[in-house]
Amino acid sequence: MLKRSVLAILILVQFFIISIPQYRVTAAPTRQMENLDRGVVAVKVSNGVFISWRVLGTETSSVSYNLYRGSTKIATVTGASNYTDTSGTSSSTYSVSAVVNGTEQEKPAAVNVWSSNYLQIPLQIPSGGTTPDGVSYTYSVNDCSVGDLDGDGQYEIILKWDPSNAKDNSQSGYTGNVFLDAYEMNGTRLWRIDLGKNIRAGAHYTQFMVYDLDGDGKSEVACKTADGTKDGTGTVIGSSSADYRNSSGYILSGPEYLTVFQGSTGKALYTTDYEPARGTVSSWGDSYGNRVDRFLACIAYLDGIHPSLVMCRGYYTRAVLVAYDWNGSTLTKRWTFDSNSSGNSGYAGQGNHNLSVADVDNDGMDEIVYGACTIDNTGKGLYATGLMHGDALHLGDFNPNRSGLEIWSCFENSANNGGVGAAMRDAKTGSVLFKFSSTSDVGRACSADLTASYSGEEVWAAGSPLYSSTGQNLGSAPSSTNFAIWWDGDELRELLNGTSITKYGGGTLLSASGCSSSNGTKATPSLQADILGDWREEAVWGTSDNKYLRIYTTTDITSRRIYTLMHDPVYRLGIAWQNVAYNQPPHTSFFLGNGMSTPPTPAIYLTVTATPTAAPTPTTTPTPTTEIYTHNFTAEGKDSDYFTIEGNLSTSKGTVIYNGLTLTQCLKIESATSIQFTAAQAATLQMVFNGADGKKVKVDGTNYSMANGIVSISLGAGEHTITKADVANLYYMEVQYTN
Repeated sequence: MLKRSVLAILILVQFFIISIPQYRVTAAPTRQMENLDRGVVAVKVSNGVFISWRVLGTETSSVSYNLYRGSTKIATVTGASNYTDTSGTSSSTYSVSAVVNGTEQEKPAAVNVWSSNYLQIPLQIPSGGTTPDGVSYTYSVNDCSVGDLDGDGQYEIILKWDPSNAKDNSQSGYTGNVFLDAYEMNGTRLWRIDLGKNIRAGAHYTQFMVYDLDGDGKSEVACKTADGTKDGTGTVIGSSSADYRNSSGYILSGPEYLTVFQGSTGKALYTTDYEPARGTVSSWGDSYGNRVDRFLACIAYLDGIHPSLVMCRGYYTRAVLVAYDWNGSTLTKRWTFDSNSSGNSGYAGQGNHNLSVADVDNDGMDEIVYGACTIDNTGKGLYATGLMHGDALHLGDFNPNRSGLEIWSCFENSANNGGVGAAMRDAKTGSVLFKFSSTSDVGRACSADLTASYSGEEVWAAGSPLYSSTGQNLGSAPSSTNFAIWWDGDELRELLNGTSITKYGGGTLLSASGCSSSNGTKATPSLQADILGDWREEAVWGTSDNKYLRIYTTTDITSRRIYTLMHDPVYRLGIAWQNVAYNQPPHTSFFLGNGMSTPPTPAIYLTVTATPTAAPTPTTTPTPTTEIYTHNFTAEGKDSDYFTIEGNLSTSKGTVIYNGLTLTQCLKIESATSIQFTAAQAATLQMVFNGADGKKVKVDGTNYSMANGIVSISLGAGEHTITKADVANLYYMEVQYTN
């Protein structure tokens, strides 16, 4: 009897256990992350030299840092990773080494002192042109991204050039081609990708993802391409002559591609059909080409460990997301989410002009916040709110007193979403925590901890008051509803609008004179990110003449120690998607503001070991000018006022395409060949060959190897000579001075 009673109880317990919903609880997976160097930056200030450097996300609070001026150790820093050397001068050099468990680690190469609070990178502006209807256009700096393209632990800049006739999708008309350039911090251009005439220019067309997708320590670049796209080595994708533009300038026919490019060379590694496919134009909401070509993109850790590439199309009506994994040679489709699929109709019309990525349900894997809806890491819909389309979106831990992440965003269709102009939502469920009511389109929204008077971040939207993180009305909102940046020494965030950084309730902290913002009335920087130095952010703008890119850094001392924000998963993915459509500032996975707790240690592992190298040295004058001396052997033979050229020409060695030039004549680099020139100042020499990788040419007695047919060398002032190392064919060369 007792046995039967016990058995009955066990069966009953088992029944209840089975009846209880089962939730998987696991430790957070360890994510792949970039292996960055110290990122030391030194800036001349009035009381000496300000120095700051990265703390890595893998370093504990017990790690200290030895700071050297030249070979002399001047400090051991145990707190925040910045220091003012009152004995430093503009000719000083600095290096930083970590001390782990009492043992000093390898000391990297020293960096030079910047003469001002920005690094100025010389750019090579694409030549303008004329559209088929006779409209002339020129080029200007647009969005940027960063990635370690060559595995040296330093970021390179990837820059999108937009023509002056770029269009919103609602506007008809031809546009010029879109170009992507990659630059080292010292101004060396690694490559240029020409997306060609079959990719229209405008904020909604080209969303370029820069990320290490296969974990080899080097970032790839991925974006939509088409027939006529020319990669960084001059190779054309598809047909070079195809032209699918209609008389209104739209491109509504012809193949669409997705290409993964090698970060170090710009070489097209893999091209496949672009999905989501165009299909029938009118099925996206109109027949003239507006809604069909609304593209978004992001990177997400869908398995919690490895990054996936997600390409998207549509948000006003139909919305489709396709996720891919890259193994170094092939893209494999992981899943497709389509609002047209059965059970997904509630996700139609919920997308934004932007998106964000985070693990919102705390399962260790990322979700994609697609405007007013969220897609789970499995490719299934997590929830749709019905709040509909909006222009701005922010995702992070805005209320530190509440579990989980929050979303603050605005909406433009308040007439059909219950009168909600902006709302704070629970990121996990989509439930509205509080809202700003409106009867009209609310086109802007922002979130930042602006004041220490209230816990958490403050939020506001166009036409709204300033709210606390719990929805308390705090009175008038700032006039700027654009970007927010961690800039000065406290944990509060500052306001960035146009080319100025201001303190809420205070004055202007930075005015980037001589620079221009991007994206019209959006007035955004080309990029805002923690690129160099400690955890504070850099702001990147192009100069008004488009000849330079400037990276501005803070010189304010902070007492707060935080690992580089680029090792925070939510922030790093925010830098990847920042260039997408209507740019938004990045946020962190933890609350970063007044009264913050010590940030949690990120669950990351670093990719292949990077070799630390010296940080970039800026030009020594604040407003440099650039002179370029070029020689095209096809057009000029051996005649030159700058170069003295001896050797034999040939027209039988093939054709090279470089920067839009078709080169058919070369100088044979052989024993009898000699090229001499005198550089009046420091310069970069670039030579274009048709040789294979690894072939060498000799400059001043030193051998230099070709990479994709190009040799780029930094030279000092003085006389220089180019001679034979290997037999090769030289088609083009240029010497660029930066003063």
